[in-house]
Amino acid sequence: METFLIKTVQLLLSLSILVIIHEFGHFIFARLFKVRVEKFYLFFDPWFSLFKFKPKNSHTEYGIGWLPLGGYVKIAGMIDESMDREQMKQPPKPWEFRSKPAWQRLLIMVAGVVFNFILAIFIYSMIAYTWGTSYIPFKNAYAGMEYCQSAKEIGFQNGDIPLTADGVALDYMSSETLQQIVEAKQVQVLRNNDTVSIDIPQDFMLRLIDKEEQFAMYRIPPVVYEASAHTGAERAGLTKGDRIIAIDSVQTPSLDELHQTLSTRHNTTVTVEFMRDGALRTAQVATDSVGNLGIRISPLIESYTVVTEHYGFWESFPKGIELGVDKLKSYVSSMKYVFTKEGAQSLGGFGTIGSIFPDRWDWESFWSMTAFLSVILAFMNILPIPALDGGHVLFLLYEVITRRKPNEKFMEYAQMCGMIFLLLLLIYANGNDIMRFFFK
Repeated sequence: METFLIKTVQLLLSLSILVIIHEFGHFIFARLFKVRVEKFYLFFDPWFSLFKFKPKNSHTEYGIGWLPLGGYVKIAGMIDESMDREQMKQPPKPWEFRSKPAWQRLLIMVAGVVFNFILAIFIYSMIAYTWGTSYIPFKNAYAGMEYCQSAKEIGFQNGDIPLTADGVALDYMSSETLQQIVEAKQVQVLRNNDTVSIDIPQDFMLRLIDKEEQFAMYRIPPVVYEASAHTGAERAGLTKGDRIIAIDSVQTPSLDELHQTLSTRHNTTVTVEFMRDGALRTAQVATDSVGNLGIRISPLIESYTVVTEHYGFWESFPKGIELGVDKLKSYVSSMKYVFTKEGAQSLGGFGTIGSIFPDRWDWESFWSMTAFLSVILAFMNILPIPALDGGHVLFLLYEVITRRKPNEKFMEYAQMCGMIFLLLLLIYANGNDIMRFFFK
């Protein structure tokens, strides 16, 4: 229950920040061009709101709705989700959206998307400034990677170290690296000191999506962190930093292999080969009733050399731009999979979004996820779908090019169709979450 609450609070806080910034973009540009904004709401308020107030001499009502599905600004004289037909029947007023030149209306509509992307860049910059960027280079991961079944089926083997994708060097595991690999024709890996080429099938990403598999993760080498008191490992003299190489001559390059080898050796004495200070040593170690040696394994960040890059305040902004652009390119590239059967089945709603937040409060993770969601929100909103900013932009571009405004009745119908489509998509995505929860 505590984990659920922590994830829920993070999700609501993150979405609130993104919605406020997005709507503020529309608001500030509307006011810049002297267009009245009648409402500025976090969340939607059908029938009633949780909170609202209207400052003296202001045309704008500020509030918080009860339906946490986003937010909105109601701009005077605009066909939007409010579907205020009565206002649109009146003659245009100088302060209304429809009375302004097309280029001003276009800037008002794209402002929300632009503000979301700027927010993502700013957050990534501040993450770089505050915590730096840390990663484990492939070249430092001497035990290699652990691969999923779909990756093994096309030729990857546990322990392979990725080198290049279509000749482009691969540095460390990330969503961008995965995108490079699945879109490549050929990937080269280091296997037992030899370079091996692996052909990547065109549908490889769809296989991963269909089976809900994670392509690869860093292999955990069996390096001793601590020998527990009164165990075989302590009596045999195993100590922090010892890297176990083999059990009874069976190679154990990763924690997985170590567990598998020990799983059949209960209440017995095994020969442990391990590296200490660059020298190979052996020890006779007694196992317990379930085959444990009595050791704790070192975390990845102690087993491998982690590279951390630190940035000054001004240096952090180019890094923030780089990270924001990379995330956007990666997300846009992955969108083509949404229009497949496997991609559609993988769509998720608020449950899926909430699940990507950590189960404990961690500010670096929170801000990293918020920045990524801000990139997603910016891209999704600019799609040319009526009821989204991109739909309005599409009609405005038509007006700029043809010098003719689209018919208002057509705009109303398009807005309504767009809202119905988005509602059905919302139901479908959250329905997938429910199905996964109960049947997987």
